[in-house]
Amino acid sequence: MRAGALRTSVAEPEGKTVRRASFGSSSFGIVSRFLTITLIAFAFCGATSASASKYAAIVVDANTGKTLFASNGDAPRYPASLTKMMTLYMIFEAMDAGKVNKNTRIPFSAHAASRPPTKLGVRAGGSITVETAIYALVTKSANDASAAVAEYFGGTESGFARKMTDKARALGMSKTTFRNASGLPDSGQRTTARDMATLGIALREHFPHHYHYFATRSFKFGKSRMGNHNKLLGRIKGVDGIKTGYIRASGFNLVSSVKTGGRSIVAVVMGGRTGRSRDAHMAELIREYLPKASTRDRGQLIARPSGSKGAVVAGMITLPRRDIPTPKARPEEEVEVAAFAPEPAKRPRAEVAQASDAATEIRNSVNGVDPVKTASTVVPGWTVQVASSPNQQEALSALSRTREKAGDILSKASPFTVPFELDGVVYHRARFGGFNTKTAAWNACAALKKKKIDCYAAEQ
Repeated sequence: MRAGALRTSVAEPEGKTVRRASFGSSSFGIVSRFLTITLIAFAFCGATSASASKYAAIVVDANTGKTLFASNGDAPRYPASLTKMMTLYMIFEAMDAGKVNKNTRIPFSAHAASRPPTKLGVRAGGSITVETAIYALVTKSANDASAAVAEYFGGTESGFARKMTDKARALGMSKTTFRNASGLPDSGQRTTARDMATLGIALREHFPHHYHYFATRSFKFGKSRMGNHNKLLGRIKGVDGIKTGYIRASGFNLVSSVKTGGRSIVAVVMGGRTGRSRDAHMAELIREYLPKASTRDRGQLIARPSGSKGAVVAGMITLPRRDIPTPKARPEEEVEVAAFAPEPAKRPRAEVAQASDAATEIRNSVNGVDPVKTASTVVPGWTVQVASSPNQQEALSALSRTREKAGDILSKASPFTVPFELDGVVYHRARFGGFNTKTAAWNACAALKKKKIDCYAAEQ
């Protein structure tokens, strides 16, 4: 089955293809159960039209892809912290690609540390491991950890959100757009119950070796023990995750995965008036539709994406696989983001003219690389940029790795870093200078690409 293709049953109570039936005893049972679900849904979202307008639900057979129940399943809704399911998908993908491991450190910028609760409370300059970030997202639903992960993998949170949206499209989530990694309020961040079900199934199918994290009941961070917000874990047989969510605009949301007796479903409820009513509605959906799920597993339902426009490298903003000449007046990061974004990229703040004291005192050699200079000491001309990172050491390491792999291509080029500020965070471009003409820089970059080194030419 192609990515995201979840089939719909003929008994779907959205009014599209409901069968007509006589009022025999069997029909009465069907009507009775439908009325039960409807009444619970009414209580779940409250009596007001404002609450009702947030409601959406879907139940999908995770063995076959068949939709067992749907109400407003394709209507746009705010995902709230269900967003973190995609943030976790991106982490798991990077782990499987060998870009990071569970002990890799994730630094916290001032932006990440300033995110509102719920949060871990890590100060700017601090860091946590990848595994701690996973636990924090699954249980505490920590917004500061989400932002730190986004900046580590995407350079900026908005840039990472565009990568999340690209991934959603690749999975078949055609009606989902992410604007941040946490689910904090943003009018442009939208999804549907069906898209969230697709993501839930994708997490189960693509990362069975990581999926156990979603069943974590609690974890200890420092002196605090943080419990999972998903209250159905341990209360309903077969529930093994996945995620809760709430902002005022969305109401109370929940995606649940259930697997027992050979049957498997993923269910989504959105727009609850309270967490308790949301949980009660989810429990009723599970009770009603799990017995109707098939015990015959038809194999993978969500195709794994075959590739992306740029690879994620730990801590780095990687480059699109094409040359982009960039004049002084247009910082490269705006172009990098635009290559991934469906909408115009936000212009970054003015570029920092000189490096900070810490940046200007870069040691004379890094793993065999020639002395590294700062932007203020590099002569004007054309350069080749190979990476950009919020971590200066990562930028220096990128220069070292590139020089080693490039061989004679960059033998006469001078490595240096250029600091710039974006959304209050200082990043560092990793560049090689000393090219007298645009053609020389472009030719060098073309040769690097033959060695599978991402780059582009830029005027210093």
